[in-house]
Amino acid sequence: MTAPGLPWLVADIGGTNARFGLVTAPGAAPSQVAVMPGAGYPTLSDAVAAYLAEHAGGARPGAACLAVAGPIDGDRYQLTNSPWAGSVRDLDVPYAKLLNDFEALAVSLPHLGAGELVSLGGPAPSHGVKAVLGPGTGLGVGGLVPAGQGWVALPGEGGHVTVPAADDRELEIVRALRAEGLDQVVAEHVLSGPGLARLHRALARVHGADAPPLVAAEIVARLDDPLCSETVEVFCGMLGSFAGNVALTLGARGGVYLGGGVLPRIVERVCASSFRARFTANPDMSAYLSGIGTSLIVAAQPALTGAAAWLTQYATR
Repeated sequence: MTAPGLPWLVADIGGTNARFGLVTAPGAAPSQVAVMPGAGYPTLSDAVAAYLAEHAGGARPGAACLAVAGPIDGDRYQLTNSPWAGSVRDLDVPYAKLLNDFEALAVSLPHLGAGELVSLGGPAPSHGVKAVLGPGTGLGVGGLVPAGQGWVALPGEGGHVTVPAADDRELEIVRALRAEGLDQVVAEHVLSGPGLARLHRALARVHGADAPPLVAAEIVARLDDPLCSETVEVFCGMLGSFAGNVALTLGARGGVYLGGGVLPRIVERVCASSFRARFTANPDMSAYLSGIGTSLIVAAQPALTGAAAWLTQYATR
């Protein structure tokens, strides 16, 4: 294709917020970044128009790359945790590309600096297949595979696999959730922002305790409360088992990276948790998993970085 005109629009569309930025030159970092609440706009097209008018000086981008939190079918998208759905062709942009949000996050991995990652154990990331996963409004999973001189991203919906319950307490939590009406408990039901609240409620039921209903932000802000502290510890442990499963499935010898909106709020707690021990706790593949580095992404807008990198790699060919 002919290289599209600048600037380029990049976006990270989640179930709660829509993040936008402009790329003013190939290889440049996104600028004029704005975070907008999805509930404030009837459609994605309305949110894009508002961003361009209110935050981008009325710019008319020649291309766009939008990372969306949900499955993609060609030019069409359906957000998993938002009513937004439609075609990218609805945007008033000459060339527009859709990526799954964790596909874009995967593309960002080679472009993240040392200060944008926190080690969670294991060797330094290497040049090999990489996995990225993380809890936000949902639970995203993606991969990145070396291909010639570049990389190919792998989108997926791994957050909807069966929940990784590994001990009696976690099995009791699953039973409590099933008693609430969840016939099949999947990983996203507990390993997400809403899942953290669901986990807190289920733990209270397991202990026969009365606990006020709390959202994720309240739970991570009350770690001096025993039930909130236990909730976060169980969350980190189950996330470790889930991450180990993803690493084995993809053969992610190049490293496993954690993203999403929940973990950057509790970096120290994740580092001190059982995450890494649970990641390597496999009866047959512990040595394999011990050789895989795990890192937490603390970059401000990594999916925008990934969308910008995708446009630089493909839209300028």
